[in-house]
Amino acid sequence: MDHALGVDAGFGDWVTKHALRNPERPALISAESGEVTSYAQLEVRTDQLADALRGRGIGRGDRVAMLTLNSVAMMEIYVAVAKLGAISVPVNFRLSAPEVRYVLADSGATVLFESTSLSKLAEAACSEGTAVRERIAVPTSADRAADSEYEAFLRSGNPDRVTLPIDLDEVCVLMYTSGTTGAPKGAMLTHGNFQWNVFNGLGLGEGNNGRDVTLSSAPLFHIGALGVHTAPYLYLGACTVIQEAFTPDSWLELAERHRITNAFLVPAMWAAVLNAPSFAERDLSSLRTAVSGGAPCPIVVIEGMRARGVQFTEGFGMTETSPNASCLQPDQVLEHAGSIGKPLMHVEFRLVDEAGEDVPVGAVGELVIRGPNVMVGYWKKPEATAEAMRGGWFHSGDLGRRDEAGFYTLVDRKKDMIITGGENVYPIEVEQVMYRHPAVNEVAVIGVPDTAWGESIVAVVALTPDGQVSGPDLLAWTRERVAHFKSPKRVEFVDALPRTATGKVLKRDLREEYGGAASAVNR
Repeated sequence: MDHALGVDAGFGDWVTKHALRNPERPALISAESGEVTSYAQLEVRTDQLADALRGRGIGRGDRVAMLTLNSVAMMEIYVAVAKLGAISVPVNFRLSAPEVRYVLADSGATVLFESTSLSKLAEAACSEGTAVRERIAVPTSADRAADSEYEAFLRSGNPDRVTLPIDLDEVCVLMYTSGTTGAPKGAMLTHGNFQWNVFNGLGLGEGNNGRDVTLSSAPLFHIGALGVHTAPYLYLGACTVIQEAFTPDSWLELAERHRITNAFLVPAMWAAVLNAPSFAERDLSSLRTAVSGGAPCPIVVIEGMRARGVQFTEGFGMTETSPNASCLQPDQVLEHAGSIGKPLMHVEFRLVDEAGEDVPVGAVGELVIRGPNVMVGYWKKPEATAEAMRGGWFHSGDLGRRDEAGFYTLVDRKKDMIITGGENVYPIEVEQVMYRHPAVNEVAVIGVPDTAWGESIVAVVALTPDGQVSGPDLLAWTRERVAHFKSPKRVEFVDALPRTATGKVLKRDLREEYGGAASAVNR
């Protein structure tokens, strides 16, 4: 293995460099306790933690899992594991015990860090079928007690600097996909993937620098929360305030108190911030750029943030792309609403047909992606890797178009495309129209079995708090704005759409719930 770059190549060494250059600069702040961890302190603590893990037999390539709420400790674990050349496995704490067990068993993790509030879930998940041999309890963010199990474990390590050389091609994080189409797959993200992701992320909005402060509120087991600002800010020597659990009013209070300059949230969280009672009262003058990703952001949310003087950027990416892949810059988000923008500096996009050939401008094709930020493959799934990475390009499963100006617009997931009466319907196009109705807060358009047409189109809608519209009236309104064959034939009203932790709508669940009610209908 070529170690010409030495320790400079590793994710964990970012902290080391800033501990030498700017030792007193704040690296991480606990939103709940207010405790500040400087780069010098973070360097010592992560070296101790790495040595403690090494004492438990953890070394290069071994997996260390985290079933934890957002916390400073969680970021310490990411860094310490990276310093050892081991692999972090963040686990979605919203999963059921069998689902957590699957991730632990599939990854082969031998050590599990768990939040004290998640101990019952961890116990149930580890009851059988995993390789976990040691579980370490992590206290809440508000309580870094000296006598906690986590602190005792950390203190068992030697604080001398860890100098293990790490190669850019070594796997750093095993990030499991959300599993919206089946069992999650572990995307193998390397140290190099994270480094190139930083370079790509510098193009989001007005850029970032070492004097910036971000507020990390989306779950850090997800690539969006980790990869858009939190990890890149360690590279830049900037500061991250970590919030254990998001609420819109607490987010606004923290943004004001810590003078946040940039922040990432998924659209549903930005909407909650905009609609919070304290939104108009809070001082957001420091907030330069709001970044949204995970799903298209409603225009009303973008306009609401811009009205407060906040530049809004929409990014597109995936777990497999670390995640930064493309974006709409602040001066493009309204003019090109609905688009995912253009590829970032070190990313290439193509749109291809079933034969892998490029489609003409304006035609629909599958989005394939290439760049040094793209994963090396799926953990222990060579066939899935070969299928996803065929031809040297990552096949995203997203269908999209490119216009003459080079802006890409996703029309849907290949799996979500509806074929009704021989016509292809892309749900996102219908959803974007229905979002314009003032009473619609959330909408998901799905195809369900239909005896006459193959599939019938159903819209599942959550209304705004004051929204009032009947199903027939909403259908009539929609038919005036989309082609007849694209128009939903039925509306189902719900309080809220089921979503993954990253804000993606679980259309699989909606199809299961509402598919049985479909039958031949009049068009």
